[in-house]
Amino acid sequence: MEKEGTLATGFRRVCSASGRSPSRREFLEGAAVFTAALLASGTTEPAATEDTEWRYYGNDSGSNKYAPLNQINRRNVGQLRIAWRRPAVDAAFTNPTFSNSYETTPLLIKGVMYVSNGMGFVEAFEPDTGKTIWIQEPPGTSRANLTGHAPRGIAYWSSGSTARIFIFREQSLVAVDAHTGELASDFGDHGQINMEGKGPGYSVYFLSPPVVCRDVVIIGSASSDNASVKTQYPGDVYAFDVGTGELRWTFHVIPRRGEFGYDTWQGDSASYTGAANVWAPFSADQELGYIYLPGSTPTDDWYGGNRLGNGLFGECLTCVEASTGRRVWSFQSVHHGLWDYDLPAAPILPPGEVVMNGRPVKPVIQVTKTGFVFAFNRVNGEPIWPIEERPVPASTTPGEHASPTQPFPTKPAPFERQGVSLDDLIDFTPEIHAEALRLAKQYVLGPLFTPPSVVVEGGTQGTAVLPGWAGGANWGGASFDPETGTLYVPSVTDPHVEGLAPPKRGDEPYIRQKLISIPGPRGLPFVKPPYGRITAIDMKTGEHIWMVPNGDGPRNHPALIDLNLPPLGSSGRVGPVLTKELLFIGDGDPVIVATPPLGGGKKFRALDKANGKTLWETEFPAGQTGTPMTYMCKGRQYVVVAIGSRDHTAELVALSL
Repeated sequence: MEKEGTLATGFRRVCSASGRSPSRREFLEGAAVFTAALLASGTTEPAATEDTEWRYYGNDSGSNKYAPLNQINRRNVGQLRIAWRRPAVDAAFTNPTFSNSYETTPLLIKGVMYVSNGMGFVEAFEPDTGKTIWIQEPPGTSRANLTGHAPRGIAYWSSGSTARIFIFREQSLVAVDAHTGELASDFGDHGQINMEGKGPGYSVYFLSPPVVCRDVVIIGSASSDNASVKTQYPGDVYAFDVGTGELRWTFHVIPRRGEFGYDTWQGDSASYTGAANVWAPFSADQELGYIYLPGSTPTDDWYGGNRLGNGLFGECLTCVEASTGRRVWSFQSVHHGLWDYDLPAAPILPPGEVVMNGRPVKPVIQVTKTGFVFAFNRVNGEPIWPIEERPVPASTTPGEHASPTQPFPTKPAPFERQGVSLDDLIDFTPEIHAEALRLAKQYVLGPLFTPPSVVVEGGTQGTAVLPGWAGGANWGGASFDPETGTLYVPSVTDPHVEGLAPPKRGDEPYIRQKLISIPGPRGLPFVKPPYGRITAIDMKTGEHIWMVPNGDGPRNHPALIDLNLPPLGSSGRVGPVLTKELLFIGDGDPVIVATPPLGGGKKFRALDKANGKTLWETEFPAGQTGTPMTYMCKGRQYVVVAIGSRDHTAELVALSL
């Protein structure tokens, strides 16, 4: 049987009025007309109509954030409308207290959508209507006056008739029956594993989703990474039996004596230094049975005089065996970190092999706050392209010994501006540029990895750092197209000032005093645009394909409006989702912590992934706060994204044709 939309079916529609079989000439002419129409439409294949799923935070356990759907495509994306909306907390909860920074991404499994609500409870609902199926039963007997915060995602696991949703809530890993919303009583302590009680300042970090790999569920933990005392708890990684909740292994992010990497810590600093938290989402290769952990900076984020040495596994990408927690390989992206350059996003594991640098390889791709993309063979950790150790500036802070070199990948080129010089300052008009030059006199300027500096009264106010700690790539991560080998990276151009001063209390000689976006002239940014961008990178060759500003930015600021400027890019931290033809992304709302002044916005748009051209955009009542997802249900494709702002209650919004 011929499928609707084939050449023969389409041709018969053209000739149906004649009531006869076409001649050879008519057939060829009809074929040419129909083929031309298909080419003009931007696709030569029918759109998928079968129901699909979104089983992981990034659609697959490799965090590609890609779905091969094209019902919504270049031709019709302008017809997108809101299909349904769902509040961040179901109406069954009365008087809830939660943040409008609703950073979650739902899952869709076997026709049911699951999401963390605004307080960190699981809710299940219909994917085509947004109507509630069940909500997780909270502790106690009342749904009134509860409080909490939504994690960025949840995890799903099933075996036979058993199906569970795993979520972090208030220092606990919680297992919820996916059929009923009740706690899984045979997991842990009646459905929960409490991580409290390990010591002051220690808590499970619940924002990023757990990851299930084979028969374990893995979570990260965290202690303060910016404290005035040098003794802190490390943010170790834990794996629990997915069925029983029994602790299977612990990975020490700061090695203990006798463990790999201990010799990278001078003196006994490994015994008291904390953090190095794995707060970003993990990724898993289910076939290899490997977990990929993106590490962060040890305490303190901006002063390392009490933890000299390179300090593994701080700011390392580490591959561990899911069944045992054994380290397989690791790579440190920043030595002796002083800039809060955590690895902020889930490592990307493309499906199958990809030809990169002329060789087929199973890669892992890590985007960073520094603006670099690191690519490795995910089996053994060998770099796809050479990575060079290059000299970087020394520290002027007493007691500090910055690493004399840092790793620079030779490919791909950076996707974000790095370092601050006078040539980088905002210059829309001579007057604005002159004001920026005067402001710059109070900061230490320099290339990437220029260390933080001590604040001097009446003198320097610290080091201007670009990318800043909220700049470059962030937790929204990137999307990878396995069909073309293209990586799409949203990033933020936002310089911060990093100034050090003695604390009022505590035993660290210096802590950061200033941690803000550097104010520019007249409330404008300090440096030239774009302030938010999307970069498309061909990962087969390591070459950039295109870069476009993401959002309008401050083009309508009173000081600039008469200049009729093009889009300048909005400095909001957002995640993308990719389909066969389109990339969906928003501006990001300023409700998200550390979005700089004039950053973010309420628009959400679809770009042609081939060239970065905006094909459609709309304005929501609030900006994007969560990473979008997409799926097919009952013959319709949907795109769902979380939004929220300081003056708009958080919600999920679903778009369809």
